[in-house]
Amino acid sequence: MVRAWRRFRDGSGRAWRAEGRAALTVAAPKLRAWTPADNSTTVLFINQYYWPSHASTAQHLTDLAESLAGRGFDCHVLCSRVGPGQDRSPALEVRNGVQIHRVGGTAFGRKNTLTRMADYLSFYAQALAKALALPGFQVVATLTTPPIIALIGTLLRHLKKSKHVYWSMDLHPDASLALGRMSRRNPIVAILIWLSDLAYRDADRVVVLGPYMEDRIAAKRVRANRLVTIPVWSRRDEIYPLPRSGNPLRSELGLDGKFVAMYSGNLGLAHCFEEFLEAARRLKARDDVVFLYVGDGPRLEQVRRTKQAEGLDNVRIMDYFPREQLHASLSIADVHLISMRREMTGVVVPSKLYGVMAAARPALFVGPDHCEAADTIRQADCGTVVRLGDADALVDALERLAADPDEARRLGDRGRAAFLARFEREVCCADWDRMLTALTGETITVPAPVPA
Repeated sequence: MVRAWRRFRDGSGRAWRAEGRAALTVAAPKLRAWTPADNSTTVLFINQYYWPSHASTAQHLTDLAESLAGRGFDCHVLCSRVGPGQDRSPALEVRNGVQIHRVGGTAFGRKNTLTRMADYLSFYAQALAKALALPGFQVVATLTTPPIIALIGTLLRHLKKSKHVYWSMDLHPDASLALGRMSRRNPIVAILIWLSDLAYRDADRVVVLGPYMEDRIAAKRVRANRLVTIPVWSRRDEIYPLPRSGNPLRSELGLDGKFVAMYSGNLGLAHCFEEFLEAARRLKARDDVVFLYVGDGPRLEQVRRTKQAEGLDNVRIMDYFPREQLHASLSIADVHLISMRREMTGVVVPSKLYGVMAAARPALFVGPDHCEAADTIRQADCGTVVRLGDADALVDALERLAADPDEARRLGDRGRAAFLARFEREVCCADWDRMLTALTGETITVPAPVPA
């Protein structure tokens, strides 16, 4: 028998706080059942990472689940107890109306392929067992961490008759194939490709991040009426522009009076850094230009080695800032650097662009002429698209912006306007609301707020 899980209140009877206020986290021992309006649609999201992890998928899933909970959906998340930037979290808790079910697993990290595989497989096994043990949900939405986790949604679709929504944040094993890290001739890889394509074709809806990703997934013989394009986002209340003068982080880092070209986020295998490093070499004599890298990832070591070997004192490297400081950290920059390898077109979509636009800073994108990021920058007129390998054009763009801060400000303002219209959290979450409502055929009624 399928029964719906409902939201919880804490033992004192206080409801979780409404959107826009501080988060209220309720520990598992204090929970007692609470049944909201009968017309709430029950949704289970499955992803390895969720709050408080700082992984990109964790942050976007947290935003979506909490927004939908505020709109009247009965939202649950199945995730791991460990993750990037996350200590071991409770197995069960409620935060902002979302019930979080966490399972254990290994935490070897991303030291090498074996450690990643061990973490993935341990989460697969425990997530599958937990998903089968939980009651049925009207909708099961799976993300892409770890790869092919959508197969759990495929199983639940057939075993428990849930609707399955596949949120394609990136494509696996397509990414490894594009980077030459896997071969289609390998029989194990061939099986993984078949399973991945099966999960896409079997899903009731596949949410893609843009038209180039949609083209790739359509090539897997996914029905056109099952493909829905909803971009990822940033939050207007979390990332907003600060003036360059008076930014406390600029002063703290000794960057007052400097022109800062920042790369913020994951330095992954899908990105390229040769053009940025070449620009740093050519502008080495200018003590007013700084290349600031904030983040981590497998390509960070390349940047660090080049900096040390060639004495690039104009290159600085920092760890991530806490999420609550994003508005200040992204506003450090006078211009943001974004990159993507050509073969990754439609496989990944650099979501950092939307944070750059939210911070009202211009973007310099080095990558293919036609992809989601390049098209967005041209349509919004909020930066410059530089072809791969064209370091001359990159240096020219940097020098023009350094010499004309008014133009940089105009580009940033246009980016902010486009962000608010198309890539803000509530705009995109409203699209999710409409898609889920249409999928389940139900009308969602937002419950009246309960006074604290």
